[in-house]
Amino acid sequence: EKERPEGVIVQFGGQTPLNIAEELKDNGVNVLGTSPENIRFAEDRENFREKVISLDIPQPKSSTARSLEEAVKIANRIDYPLMVRPSFVLGGRGMKIIYDELTLRKYAEEAIRVSPEYPMLIDRFLENAIETEVDALSDGNKTFVAAIMEHIELAGVHSGDSACVIPPRTIKEEHLKTIEKYTHKIAKELKVVGLINIQYAICDDKVYILEANPRASRTVPLVSKVTGIPIARIATYLMLGRNLKDFPELRKYKFPYVGVKEAVFPFNMFPGVDPLLGPEMKATGEVMGIADTFGLSFYKAQEAAGLKLPVEGNALLTVADKDKSDLLPIAKEIHKLGFNIYATEGTSHFLKEHGIPNRKIKKLHEGRPNIVDAKDIMRSNSLDLLKFFCGCFKNTPKSFELSYSLFCLLFAVFPRSSQS
Repeated sequence: EKERPEGVIVQFGGQTPLNIAEELKDNGVNVLGTSPENIRFAEDRENFREKVISLDIPQPKSSTARSLEEAVKIANRIDYPLMVRPSFVLGGRGMKIIYDELTLRKYAEEAIRVSPEYPMLIDRFLENAIETEVDALSDGNKTFVAAIMEHIELAGVHSGDSACVIPPRTIKEEHLKTIEKYTHKIAKELKVVGLINIQYAICDDKVYILEANPRASRTVPLVSKVTGIPIARIATYLMLGRNLKDFPELRKYKFPYVGVKEAVFPFNMFPGVDPLLGPEMKATGEVMGIADTFGLSFYKAQEAAGLKLPVEGNALLTVADKDKSDLLPIAKEIHKLGFNIYATEGTSHFLKEHGIPNRKIKKLHEGRPNIVDAKDIMRSNSLDLLKFFCGCFKNTPKSFELSYSLFCLLFAVFPRSSQS
């Protein structure tokens, strides 16, 4: 009442301001940029799903359950694996990847207690998909895609926990064009004024939309730094009534640098937290590395996150059977660099079959000395690198015990810079 501002901006405060945008409008506050009605529309999963269908944009099969039995029926129709979550959550809280009916029932009964008042959102989970996200500016009619970012972790890891690279490294040009086309369609349909962040997944050579958020994402500073475009400033002008044509500096950009965003995790401060990454966000911060090449920018991002990357020494490798073919080129490079390789039985046999020398070490349940005793190797022979794939574990107690033991070892191997 005293300041009499033109209005308020809700796009720069994360999810919480979006949740109260309609309430602000109902109390006479002028919400600048994307209207509260269109914000609400994007947040409503069922309405948004129908809109995406009308735009002929692929999306994972999905539905909403208001009871346990309805959830089971939907799961059987959509098929496993599933991504499940409570409705209207922040930071992926309560989200989980479900592989079977028993786990689904336990999740619905114990974790969220699904009901008509608190429905459960169910999506088909796209396994082994590459996730990407887009930051774009729109004036309600025209849209400018500032950047497409490629996540380094596969889909299923929360975007706030995943490292990402700009510009993309492995995405086909045809997929990049498809992502741009879909972004223009969605921004125009939602009448976005200001910023929008859209997440996509590429699976089996097809682009799927995962979600759209009409607000600034945590990636905006990364995009601005790498491109040199003052995204937040231009978005503010758009919300105040300017048009994209007023900014001739916005053009198809040739990136002078490679930027890598890396998440910072608090696992050394919270020893009871499962260190395996998933759809629920666990990072407490993020850092960025910029360089002329991807390798150097990735290295700088790891250093900034406090992770000391070794260049020689001993390496411990253990992977699930389904990941062994993906491990092979990595193991060859590690061997070529001169690392001495330790591996669990299956991985050890696989590596030897492909001509990579290594020393076998036992798993946790196979007796001692085992994989957790690798800390003794570290103390005596300097274990320097640990490579661990765990997609096969599906959140069982045994997997938690092994994953946590390995992560404790990982922190011993890679001490945080504040501790060194």
